[in-house]
Amino acid sequence: MSEKKPIILGIDPGTVVTGYGVIRETGRDWEPLDFGCIRPSLKLKMHEKYLAIFEGIDHLLEKYQPEAVSVETQFVYKNAQSALKLGMARGAVVIAAARRGVAVFEYAPSKAKLAVVGSGSASKFQVQRMIQMQLKLSEIPEPADAADALALALCHAHTRKFHV
Repeated sequence: MSEKKPIILGIDPGTVVTGYGVIRETGRDWEPLDFGCIRPSLKLKMHEKYLAIFEGIDHLLEKYQPEAVSVETQFVYKNAQSALKLGMARGAVVIAAARRGVAVFEYAPSKAKLAVVGSGSASKFQVQRMIQMQLKLSEIPEPADAADALALALCHAHTRKFHV
């Protein structure tokens, strides 16, 4: 019987676009299983958008059964309303994971960039390019939200041994 390889789900939450990336360990490397975005309809009311995010994440959790969810921490916004909305989107992600008993780990955007690129102030393109190289993708992962989610998953992959 073969040992189940660890799977990590990275999430870059947002109310308009929530990026996700799923990776699996393949020995010393990681392979991408899936990446993309959850895009609630712009016509939905805010509470309906949060439900769409929750349901999208719950579907990914059911499909891939990851051992961990790596989610971007909220950084400070000048606009309190934007910060609250983003916090609610993050809450939908965290609750979906908690409901299924999946461990949640949070990383600042700069920590994910540092883990993938080597610089906490890397550009979106630099992150996308390094994700392409590290995961041996034929093309740069797009949109940037999905690449950011893959970066969060890789960030946790690189640091997970310290979370035991």
